[in-house]
Amino acid sequence: MNPYVLEYIEQNKELLIEKWMKEITSVREEQRLQMITNEVYLMTNRKFALLLIESMPYQLEERSEQFKLFAKEQIQLGWPLQYLTKGLQIFKKVLMESIQEMGSNHQVQNIDVYQEIQNWIDSIIDQLISEYTGNWETTSTLQKLALRELSAPLIPVFDGISVMPLIGTIDTERARLIMENLLNGVIKYESEVVLIDITGVPIVDTMVAHHLIQASEAVRLVGAKAILVGIRPEIAQTIVNLGIQLGKFQTTSTLRKGIQEALAIQGKEIIQIQDAKC
Repeated sequence: MNPYVLEYIEQNKELLIEKWMKEITSVREEQRLQMITNEVYLMTNRKFALLLIESMPYQLEERSEQFKLFAKEQIQLGWPLQYLTKGLQIFKKVLMESIQEMGSNHQVQNIDVYQEIQNWIDSIIDQLISEYTGNWETTSTLQKLALRELSAPLIPVFDGISVMPLIGTIDTERARLIMENLLNGVIKYESEVVLIDITGVPIVDTMVAHHLIQASEAVRLVGAKAILVGIRPEIAQTIVNLGIQLGKFQTTSTLRKGIQEALAIQGKEIIQIQDAKC
């Protein structure tokens, strides 16, 4: 970059930062960052501005790690990407206006300088977008995996009886996970009966029913029996209307009834014991 421009920026960096901080206030309101304390807000903006100014004499690659760390910090603090990209555009505007004021110096060719600044700002925006996107994708993937693991557990409740509570929609990928956890759990807990509880499943269509039937058959092949519990009236009506055949699949309306059925299969039952009188 033009050495006269760099010298001007270095000598006037506090003035540039002050102008930028004033203009970026409107973006704070747009991006709903009012919940961030003024101290943190001002400190973060100043850190960002100094990072920008100090990186100008160098190739961006030499300051890449610093921008990467800064982006990670802002992601953790919940700062939106749009705030940073808008802030960069405002910084570019402030910088160009300031350079224009010194344009009387014949050694500064405005067009060339503007193009250099434009390319420099664009490269920083590209890096920030890359960092934010990569972080979001990683976080999203981990969250999805965690939710899927948590939403398809097999829980032993009695000797030889386990329950798998299902919550939310069931797609093909989740059905595969359910099947996997179900079979591994049956073997791990030596389950004789498995209760698949769909109380928390909002929709049971042909595809979901097909996956449930497959799960029931798979459980039978490893030597256990599956009972589908949580059949609500609207779910029962949907199954009938769709012509879904669940004849080989024992069903009950509630988990309580399902446990009673499972105990009956084992030749057991729940009885109430009255308190012994002294």
